[in-house]
Amino acid sequence: MKRISEYLFLWAVGGCMYYGFEVLFRGFSHWSMFLLGGVCFLFFFIQGKMVHWQDPLWRQTLRCLVFVTAMEFITGIIVNKWLGMQVWDYSELPFQLLGQICLPFMVIFSGLCVLGIFLSSYIGYLFYGEEKPRFILL
Repeated sequence: MKRISEYLFLWAVGGCMYYGFEVLFRGFSHWSMFLLGGVCFLFFFIQGKMVHWQDPLWRQTLRCLVFVTAMEFITGIIVNKWLGMQVWDYSELPFQLLGQICLPFMVIFSGLCVLGIFLSSYIGYLFYGEEKPRFILL
């Protein structure tokens, strides 16, 4: 039961944070971004926990960035292409794929991944008694 509570809490924190970032920087968001942000934040925590926070931060960030980009692409195909909701469109940006992912936003998301790794690890540690994270930069 503790693990369900922990994962739901992390998911909700991640969803609220990502939704909030979008509203702050874009002026609006969509409920699907809450779901996606929560899933990604939970992944940040689980991937770090699986390696006991021993992988270098760059490797964790890269792993999380690949996950985030894949999830954004899948979500974009479903929400934007199949359901036609037009939540976002990167077609006008450089290095984009089907308007759903692009290199400039991957760079932005890498910074959010680092923040998410730190925050999710300390939420797990402080609120749920998980292993204390020790980050290795290189």
